[in-house]
Amino acid sequence: MELRVLQYFLAIAREQSIVRAAESLHLSQPTLSTQIKALEEELGKQLLIRGTKGSRKISLTEEGMILRKRAEEIMNLVQKTENEITLSDQVVVGDVYIGTGETDAVRLVAKAARSLYKTYPGIHYHISSGNAEFVQEQLEKGLIDFGIIFGSVDSTKYNSVKIPHKDVWGVLMRRDSPLAEKESITPEDLWDKPLIISQQENGNKELTEWIRRGLSELEIVATYNLIFNASLMVEEGLGYAVCFDKIINTSGNSNLCFRPLSPKREDDMSIIWKKYQVFSKACEKFMMKLKEIPDMA
Repeated sequence: MELRVLQYFLAIAREQSIVRAAESLHLSQPTLSTQIKALEEELGKQLLIRGTKGSRKISLTEEGMILRKRAEEIMNLVQKTENEITLSDQVVVGDVYIGTGETDAVRLVAKAARSLYKTYPGIHYHISSGNAEFVQEQLEKGLIDFGIIFGSVDSTKYNSVKIPHKDVWGVLMRRDSPLAEKESITPEDLWDKPLIISQQENGNKELTEWIRRGLSELEIVATYNLIFNASLMVEEGLGYAVCFDKIINTSGNSNLCFRPLSPKREDDMSIIWKKYQVFSKACEKFMMKLKEIPDMA
């Protein structure tokens, strides 16, 4: 399977048309069709569903959708590798890719990047948001350089630096909610309330241990991957979101407020990277600057 042919396939998937893809690639339509048919024969699977005479729109088969996802990852990794190899030894420029959940600790990353920018303005940062599973998957595939995760670190697979910051768990709610009158939220407060919880928390025994109930005993009305989306659900009165503090702005004229859990629940954080990973110069400079932040260990 050639990279060139993968680029052809991605162009068709993007344009949803062999004719338009051929034009964007500066190829003849028969040449492009022949290349894609050869790819399908090589894989032994149909990748495209060709339109009828009345409609030339191309759609992907299930195997085609799988190939599109993997091809995009491959091409991103190729581009990242080319950028790292072709950089001048005399100038530190390049890209730093970071995967993280939604956390106020991203401020530490921003501080390190801002400080580094004064000396190396050619370093650029790319942040991908997701849960711990997403972050570790991206690390394993080589699509990110660093990941920020909560809780313990698998030291057999990753090197890590502990971040001097703890995320505080609590409940995001409307200011006119009955629980908004309280300074903190106890497990009993939530037993009969409609809850919105993180997809990562769904099935997490730490949450069930704190709340002293199984998830099946609670009224889980929704789960979220991004807290901003959950905050809209809260604002519309769907329920109470269990989440981290300082991610959603609850100051000023906001209709929302945040109350911490009691007993307090906090999560430690670490920045991790694959063992034996060879860093680009940009990544080396970023890690050195990050370690200069007080209490990083």
